[in-house]
Amino acid sequence: MNRTRIHWLIGDCLPDHVALLEAVPGVGNVGKLIVDALIEKHPSTLIARILHPDMPPHSTMDDEGLLTPPSMLVHRVMLPDGRYVVTVGGDLQPMTAAGQYEVAEAILEMANPTPQLLVLAGLASEVDKNAIHVICSDTKVRRNLQANDIEVSDSQPEAGMIGVAGLLVSLSPVHQIPAIALVADTVGASADVIAADRLAKWIEEALELPLALDIDTTKETAKKLLASVEVSGSIEDHLGMSAEADDFYV
Repeated sequence: MNRTRIHWLIGDCLPDHVALLEAVPGVGNVGKLIVDALIEKHPSTLIARILHPDMPPHSTMDDEGLLTPPSMLVHRVMLPDGRYVVTVGGDLQPMTAAGQYEVAEAILEMANPTPQLLVLAGLASEVDKNAIHVICSDTKVRRNLQANDIEVSDSQPEAGMIGVAGLLVSLSPVHQIPAIALVADTVGASADVIAADRLAKWIEEALELPLALDIDTTKETAKKLLASVEVSGSIEDHLGMSAEADDFYV
């Protein structure tokens, strides 16, 4: 039995959307910066919380002064062209392998159907590396990407992809969800604004999604992220992993 619970605050399923973007804290927080900046800059609404008993037992105060349970957050965000995306993010994920698997399964079930699932992440790399790695788990998805002149990696992730992020992509064919991981090279700092900006611009150009994020918005988001980490613990604590895992995509 899957122990994940989705607490719907609005409706009981995902609204119409053109893409579902997922990111959690990880190397450089590249994906998380994009998701948080989208919520911060554009009209957005919290529509659901994803709950699981293996998340760190740390309840926090929200912007309205209410105590909220540890959870991943689902938002609806309006893009500048009037279309909507759905984001799945937050400050944590389950601390166990079983919990991460169950949450990934629940997200894929929730997302069925979705036009495209984009898992955003970072890879610790040398300073002069600035690639965007496109990774998928389905041959049909790969053919569609290549037909649109998008290069798909056939050698990465060399060290693997851990946590909910990796499970979402690798399990996506089971649920018939078109999913890809977009992984940006990053110096691995706690909040790599430059890598996040590079990945956001790649998404705009390659996938024609007008995220309309500017570097100033991303910097402001990074400041808030770092402040929250100082209060609630390290990123490794949120991931339930050791700092030595930085060689993996998360």
